[in-house]
Amino acid sequence: MTIDELLALVTPEFIAHKRELSIDKNWAQGRTVYGGLSAALLYKACKAVVPPSRVMRSMTTNFVGPLLAETPFVITVEVIREGKNVSQVQARAVQNDKISVVSQVCFGDKRTSKISVENTERHGLDLPTKAKFIPQIPKVTPKFLKHIDLAIDSGGTPFTGKKTSHYYGWMRYKQPPKAIHDEHIVGIIDAWPPTLLQMLKWPAPASTISWNLEFIHPHREIKPDDWFAYKAQTRQAADGYGHTEATIWDAHEEVIAISRQTVGIFD
Repeated sequence: MTIDELLALVTPEFIAHKRELSIDKNWAQGRTVYGGLSAALLYKACKAVVPPSRVMRSMTTNFVGPLLAETPFVITVEVIREGKNVSQVQARAVQNDKISVVSQVCFGDKRTSKISVENTERHGLDLPTKAKFIPQIPKVTPKFLKHIDLAIDSGGTPFTGKKTSHYYGWMRYKQPPKAIHDEHIVGIIDAWPPTLLQMLKWPAPASTISWNLEFIHPHREIKPDDWFAYKAQTRQAADGYGHTEATIWDAHEEVIAISRQTVGIFD
């Protein structure tokens, strides 16, 4: 199934009746559903219960346990608070009676304000002509990458013993959606491997534990086949955990999102 077909399953009726959903192994990351997709599905569920004028300002996702591919799960949604301008909504993916993923999303209406600070940060990367990243290696390359183009500009391939711990590059959906919505952006930002994997000399599992994502509004319309620029840095790593920060730009070289992750490395 394409990203559009998967996201289309999450409707108000789907949520209200707590219908079961299962994700094909082609969207898997090891035995679990690709984290960006699970977060995108929970975001879509949250968005369905707030006024259309309210856009996502921030989203915090905790990957509590494995969300197994090809195993049914349900999504539950709770509006924690709905104020005059801001809605706080929480969604959970529950599988085998256990919580697998939890997302809390803050939506906010735009308001008249005298404060305006422009983000002028630029990435300085050359636009790629094609994808160029790790090949599809059985039992090593995550299967979900069949659906996403990554073009690395700087940083190392995972498990090659590099001294670097950053990624600069580009990303887009291999099969462009009909239109890019916020849930598509959520779904693609997590496509890059953890920055620390390139430092390892042999394959080892890694898992995002928590993910904070902030969207910058307003931003211009994004075309379905546009590349997104991506720069991720490791802020610190020790004791089997790493902390990374990333910035994402649109095709106009304008910042549209800021991402922070805590990653567990099991080497």
